[in-house]
Amino acid sequence: MGFARRGLTGATVFALCDAVGPFFRPRTEAFPDATASAWAAADRLDPAAVGPDGQWVLHFHCYAIRFDAGPTVLVDAGIGPTEAPARAWAPVPGRLPEQLAAAGIDPADVDIVVLTHLHTDHVGWAAADLFPAARHVLQRADADAAPPTLVESLVEPLRTTDRLQVVEGDTTLLPGLDLRHTPGHTPGHQVALLRAGDETLAMTGDLLLHALHLVDPTQPYLFDTDPDAARRSRLAMLDELAGGRATLATSHPTEPFHLLGR
Repeated sequence: MGFARRGLTGATVFALCDAVGPFFRPRTEAFPDATASAWAAADRLDPAAVGPDGQWVLHFHCYAIRFDAGPTVLVDAGIGPTEAPARAWAPVPGRLPEQLAAAGIDPADVDIVVLTHLHTDHVGWAAADLFPAARHVLQRADADAAPPTLVESLVEPLRTTDRLQVVEGDTTLLPGLDLRHTPGHTPGHQVALLRAGDETLAMTGDLLLHALHLVDPTQPYLFDTDPDAARRSRLAMLDELAGGRATLATSHPTEPFHLLGR
């Protein structure tokens, strides 16, 4: 079982794929403003994301950061096991435990789990309590807006066991690891920025959902809570990263790592 990895000064980042499967709506409904030329450009960039009859085929990536001298951090927790909240639409069970084992990471040794947002395909293994020693980091705006099912299965169990860290806005989580509040997809969506030397790796959650957003980041997405805010967040993040040595680590495109502007 393979996975991609990227070495940075002082850390190794593993791109772990929990699952692969089709989206539950036609992609033309998910991105209603995309033109034929935009789709053609996106398909050249990520041809494997196009399934039979033009389906959108998603990869469900999570990112493990193993610092050379320091904690192990997981960014997002995938779709989860068979009984996970994502089971109504995502291809459960996920394989994150096997991917972690292949990377030499015991879930009990994960110190921090960053949840980019509270959608079911990003929190599944956290809701299954796979990481018993980890503090789970979430923006307050998403904690406050959590649907009752995720309050019951995730937020309250973490809170009652003192493993929930709620942050507000941009936050330095660890030396070299910052959280950037990027609202729009959800009210508390956040991106994790790992800075090492002169390089930045941005674990973007659902800020950039499809290769279409790499072609045209202004494209609205059907399930953004606030499409205008999501567009502003995408453009601001790409502007912040432009001109430097930056890599995008995305959740759903086929290839996890995308070199920005190189």
